[in-house]
Amino acid sequence: MRMTCQKLLLLLLALVIAGCSSTGGNSGRYSMRHDKAPDQPVDVSHVKDAVPRVEPKSRGGNKSPYQVLGRSYHVMPSSQGYVAEGTASWYGKKFHGHLTSNGETYDMYKMSAAHKSLPLPTFLKVTNLANNRQVIVRVNDRGPFHGDRLIDLSYAAASRLDMLKHGTARVRLEAIDPLAWQKSGQLVAAPVVAAQPVIEGRYLQVGAYSSRDAAEFVQSQLRPLMTSLAVMIRPVSSSDRTLYRVQIGPLRSDNSLPELTRQVEQMGYANPRLVDFP
Repeated sequence: MRMTCQKLLLLLLALVIAGCSSTGGNSGRYSMRHDKAPDQPVDVSHVKDAVPRVEPKSRGGNKSPYQVLGRSYHVMPSSQGYVAEGTASWYGKKFHGHLTSNGETYDMYKMSAAHKSLPLPTFLKVTNLANNRQVIVRVNDRGPFHGDRLIDLSYAAASRLDMLKHGTARVRLEAIDPLAWQKSGQLVAAPVVAAQPVIEGRYLQVGAYSSRDAAEFVQSQLRPLMTSLAVMIRPVSSSDRTLYRVQIGPLRSDNSLPELTRQVEQMGYANPRLVDFP
């Protein structure tokens, strides 16, 4: 009889443990299946922007390449000169209190963000292109890994940008140089280059990539070489896919096309070609 009671107790204990491990229907490290905002709206208008400061690269989260859900992602060697436009989403309560990719604790009430390829940490100015609201965030996490989303913002950052109702927003991202910020207290614009005659609509195309991450990596490699020319990403969509073209230009009459081509080829990008845009 005593042995039967012990077996019954062990069986009940096993059922309790199994029930706890399946809370929310998620067998992973998160207790919630779906992300959401706080149970009650929180006023985050008082939350200050992240303050850009010089920091070493995080020991965690900067391995390149890295794998997520069967896909490979590359981390940029530097965020210098990074500018991009795309779709922002946000993440909240599901991840609140859990570790970020660089080993810190995610706090949805702070001004932080997740990005697939920027080095950790990176400071970004984020502009909601629908209403021109702006925030400064510190990127300390990896993601988002679904759809064509460019960045995941914290709940506080998304609220300040007034994008919680829609869930996503079209944004512009601009990397901040912490040294320049400390000197001036503001985002320092790139030096203005004197106007030169433009070869209308002509660019040197380095390549076309099926992944925006790959295109951004190539862009980050080429930018340090281009002192007076922009390196841009131009998406082009066909019936079932999008290609991300990396182009240098617009070319001016004083640019040496053979020399520019030689520079690009020496970087390991074979067969760059001259294209017209649009």
